[in-house]
Amino acid sequence: MRLTFLGTGTSMGVPVVACRCAVCQSTDSHDKHLRTSALVETEEGKNILIDIGPDFREQMLREKVMHIDSILITHAHRDHVAGLDDIRSFNYVQSQKMELYCNQEARVAIERDYHYIFVPHEFPGLPEANLHELSGDDTFRAAGVEITPIKAMHKQLPVLGYRIGGLVYITDANHIEPSEMEKIKNADILVINALRKAKHFSHFCLPEALEIIAQVHPREAYLTHVSHEMGFYAEVSKELPPHVHIAYDGLQIEN
Repeated sequence: MRLTFLGTGTSMGVPVVACRCAVCQSTDSHDKHLRTSALVETEEGKNILIDIGPDFREQMLREKVMHIDSILITHAHRDHVAGLDDIRSFNYVQSQKMELYCNQEARVAIERDYHYIFVPHEFPGLPEANLHELSGDDTFRAAGVEITPIKAMHKQLPVLGYRIGGLVYITDANHIEPSEMEKIKNADILVINALRKAKHFSHFCLPEALEIIAQVHPREAYLTHVSHEMGFYAEVSKELPPHVHIAYDGLQIEN
């Protein structure tokens, strides 16, 4: 199984528009972050997308993705779902609806904001999808793969992380109950959000993410959804444990 980090930045990305800070002006490609999304390629050749933000089209073209079999939504904030309209290209090429998976809160928001996707219509070219609501309590199958949802909180918003085999992916969270933490243990690879070094009201900060990593002991851990306030990739990387890494756009890891 292969994971490709399509985007690893916050809702504003890095560099931030109109920002003149040193990180946003960096020439190091590791300091450039599109909005957070990831692609999981299974051994059977299936492509599972995690989140579909406003940079979706650019990410698909950059990585030359030719098909998507399922999309897992962590939550319905715009930086994680604003690319939904662009599934129409895959609808056309694959001649089928896209399969979307999310929790109840995300389903309600997506059906409201993208209502035209889910109502009968006679207009060719509109995106088409089947939206599957997850309770967050039970495993499910997408693209033929068994997936375990992991419930977390993004301040007061319930969000979902996902475990696919030995890979765990959690973003935009600042609290995980002990019962859900059990689902993360013994992971080979843990991807978790770490917005910045200073504490934040709705995201894990770097010390909090490192604490979780220390609790669950993954073989390798990758930090995503990073902001320009985190600092330079090259400098922060030196401060991390050997098995913890800052993720960057285009990074691929095998499991």
